[in-house]
Parts: sequence; structure tokens; C-alpha cells
Amino acid sequence: MTEFLPTTAQELTHRGWRDADIIIITGDAYIDHPSFGAAIIGRYLEAAGYRVGILPQPQTDADFLALGKPRLFFGITAGNMDSMINHYTAQRKIRTRDAYSPDGQTGLRPNRATIAYSQQVRRLFDNVPIVLGGIEASLRRIPHYDYWSDKIRNALLFDAKADVIVYGMGERAILELAHTAASGKDIRTVTNIPGTVVITHDNPGEKDIVLPEFSKQTAQQDFWKTNVLFFTHHRTSLLWMPFAGRYLKHNPPAKPLEQSVMDEVYGLPFCRAPHPRYGHARITAFEQIKNSVTAHRGCFGGCSFCAIGAHQGKTVSSRSGKSVLKEVREIASDAHFNGEISDIGGPTANMYGMSCSLGISEQCTRRSCLQPDICPHLSRSHLPYRSLLRKCKNIPGVDHLRISSGIRHDLALDDTGFIKDLAQHYTGGLVKLAPEHASNRVLRLMNKPSFDLYEKFHHLFSSYSKQIGKKQFIVPYMIVGHPGSGMNEAIELAVYLRRNNIKLKQIQEFTPTPLTISTLMYVTGKDLDGNNIHVPRGRVMRLQKALVQWFIPGNKKLVIEALKMAKKSRLVHLFYPQ
Repeated sequence: MTEFLPTTAQELTHRGWRDADIIIITGDAYIDHPSFGAAIIGRYLEAAGYRVGILPQPQTDADFLALGKPRLFFGITAGNMDSMINHYTAQRKIRTRDAYSPDGQTGLRPNRATIAYSQQVRRLFDNVPIVLGGIEASLRRIPHYDYWSDKIRNALLFDAKADVIVYGMGERAILELAHTAASGKDIRTVTNIPGTVVITHDNPGEKDIVLPEFSKQTAQQDFWKTNVLFFTHHRTSLLWMPFAGRYLKHNPPAKPLEQSVMDEVYGLPFCRAPHPRYGHARITAFEQIKNSVTAHRGCFGGCSFCAIGAHQGKTVSSRSGKSVLKEVREIASDAHFNGEISDIGGPTANMYGMSCSLGISEQCTRRSCLQPDICPHLSRSHLPYRSLLRKCKNIPGVDHLRISSGIRHDLALDDTGFIKDLAQHYTGGLVKLAPEHASNRVLRLMNKPSFDLYEKFHHLFSSYSKQIGKKQFIVPYMIVGHPGSGMNEAIELAVYLRRNNIKLKQIQEFTPTPLTISTLMYVTGKDLDGNNIHVPRGRVMRLQKALVQWFIPGNKKLVIEALKMAKKSRLVHLFYPQ
């Protein structure tokens, strides 16, 4: 029977261990499931022969001391989300629930958890090496804009006083660090591991890229240059940033996992459940994904507001069909299985099995394989994904199979058979798509496909649904307030929604998050090419949101104000007929 990784001294003793080689600290509740980064890294290191313990959501000194001192190093992650996004809304208001904590309880992780945990460990354990990882560390690995303090902050490694950042999907880098430490070498002296960021007294080479030195006085004016250099070169070159007599050294990404390694990772012995310490508490994030399967990683879409490219990379690493089918059978054999597989996908569901035919996706300078047009070297058949879904659907015990991951509708138009399969088999009546906006000007800045492709997909899906006698709908995800969206563009979106009587209860207000091109635009008012763009802020943002939610009674005055501001008062009767 699979055991959870130890979280207490008693659990260490139960395994016959005096101490742990590596202790992982996480801002999430400990859920031993392959959708949670701390569990994956812990199980991967365990499979390599290391004794791994986990400290979930520690708060007091006693919590941090619960497993003692690790033999090799501490690994620290804020969890599956950036802790500030986890805590605050786009209006900087405190959220009332935490989906990654038992019973939604808030306050179980600190703000900027990676920094807080690292400083606590440094205080309590002094000279033990500290390795940072997870989404928060990954996206704050160079100087970055922090929306919640409205400041450009230095690279996380300096603020956290840690030793190494493992960025992206960290299996290769963390295992190499573990092997290095186990050999008796101090990991703080090793500065060249792909997928890591370190602080060093070494100097850059002639062909390396040097970022502007971080300074509170010049951070704003250097931000555009820093980001342009990063997005242009981070996949292929060494990046260096001088600071306080030392350098931040950013190594190129670790090589994406081959299919055999992906199969190995997702075939590890997970308990697929929260740790028993939580009793009958409900953890929303687990409930949402417990019957889902990750089929692949990476995304070559290159959306400006999305950090997946900077985190997971644009190379899609796919598991074998055999591996996915094995996991689905395991889920279906569980006595508590409800008959529904909630998802088989990844960052973008219908990228499964797709790849660069030239094998140069990581070196290629295109940040998107789909924009401004689909690269001719992209092998983009949907047949492997369609075949996989069909086989999974036919596994005994599986009554329903859904696709909950995002679908790239421009890519899906390559294979109308996939759209037909989606309508017939893989949706429960509502399909969530992300056209993001109706204005092509804004979509270009978002690096998203033109709106007519969304409408074409919508037409095909609706037609297929009607043919098979199903009443099904597409719920579009839209963003208001994205850089480049003026009042005219917001009205264009609102008019589309009003004319089609689409009443969106959930609208995403653009929130600047670290290490995205959209955040660069928000901070500087410039795109990657240096062109000036409009950035909506304050009341303008509120008016844009009111426009697309015109049907809410309290928004009428705001809609009228927005139309008047854009000198389009003639459209009032479209929204509010007499």
C-alpha cells in the first residue's frame, strides 16, 4: 500500500528514518496527487532513492522544526498558485476562501510565501541550502512588477536570501541538485545547471546577455529593456544581471521531458488523496481535479497575458497513450469513483501529441507557433488526441469523459472531426472557450487569433450539437481592461455580447502578473516593439467592466457614462430599449 510522504517526526520513524534527505515546504495543503507540484517533486526524488518529507503550510517555529534538519537541502514552494494571486482579487481585496486549504480556510499561508518561508528557514537552520521552486519563484526569477505593492521588485533570490531557484517544470534540475548534494558537493558552488537561477561572483562571457542592473531608482525605466531581452533570449542564452557586486545568473531552461520520462513521472505511486491529517475537511482544488488526468505539458500558443511559456515552456511534452490509459483505469477502479473523468488535457487540451517537425521548438525565436499565422513546421494533427479520448471513454466504469482544459479554437478548426467529437461526447452542455475579446486590435496585442475564427468555431459546434439533438452552449471567457483596450474596444465587445444576448456573470479583469508581456505593456505603456499603447486604469477599468455586464441593474449609470465618454450615446437604446 502506498504511503504518504512523511509530514511529522512520527511518520519519519514509521518509515525507519532518523531524518530526511530533502524537506519540501509548501503553501498548499499536502495532496498526494500528480496535479500538485510538491507531490510530483517529492515522489520523483523518492523514486530516485532520496528520503523526502513535506511540511505543508507551516506557521509556527514548531511547524518548521517538525521534521528536523534535512541532510541535503530544503525545497520551498508557495504552492500551485502565486500566493498574492491566491490571496487578493484584481481590486486588491482579500479573497474569502483558499481553494488549496482545508475547508477553504484563509490565512494558512503568508503573503509572498516563498520569501516568508525562506527567511524562516534561514533563521532556524542557518546554513542549510535552500532551493526555491513552484510558480511563484519561477515567475519572479528576474526583476518583476508586483501589482499588489505597485512596485518593480528585485529578483526573488535576493529578497528571499535563498541559494537556487529551480524554474519551470523542475524534475531534471532538482534531481541534478540532489545528486550534486549527495555526492558531497555544496550546491551553492554549482552555477550551470539548466533550469536554475543562482547568485554568483562569476562574470558573463562575450556572447552572454547582460540585463540592466536592478536599482530602485532606475527600475521603472529599465523594465522595458529587461523584459525585451528576457523574452528574446531566455530560452537560448545565459542571462546575467549585476547587483550589489554580484551577478544573478539565469541558465537556459532544462530540456523538456521525453515521453518515457513523462510516463515515469505520472506513473509514480501517488495516493491520489489529501493527507489523513485533514480528516473529513474538503479541499476544493482537490475535488475539482481528483478525477482528471494530465496528458501533456507546455503550450506553444504564446498568449501575451499567460505565463505558461515562461514557466512550462512552449514545447509540448506528451505522455504515451498507454500511460494515460493506465491512469484512467486506476481512477475507474476506485470504489468511490463517480463514473466521470473530469478532464484529460494540459495547459491547452488539443495540443496533445503536437510538436515541431524540425525539433527546434526551444531554440526557435518565434514566441508563438500559432500567431500571427500557424507555423508550417508544426505537426498539428488532432488524431492522436481523438484516439486517446475514444479509448479512455470506452474503459469499463467510465460513464462520462469531459474536456475541462482550455481548447485552442483556431487549432481545432484544422480538424472539424474533433469539434464534432467534442459536441457529441466530451461536454456536459457547456463548453468554456477563451476568445478573450471581440476587438481584433486588442486580440493582436494579446497575441490571440482574430475573432472571426472564434465565431467560425462557435457556428460549427452549434451546428454539430443541433445535428445530434443536444442543447449545448459555449461560454466565452473575456478579459476587460487589457493594455490596448480603450473605451471604443470595450464598447465593441459589449455590443457583440448584447446583440447575442450573452450575459457573462464572470468577467476577468486584467491583473498584471509577473513575467508576462501584457504586464510589460501595463507597466510601460509600450508593446514589445516599443510602440505606445493605451493602458486603462482606475475608473476606466470599472466602466469597461460595467459595459460588458450591462444587464446588472446597478451598472446602467456606468454604461451611460462610458458611452458618453466615447461619444457613442446613440448606442444607449441598444443596451436599454425603451
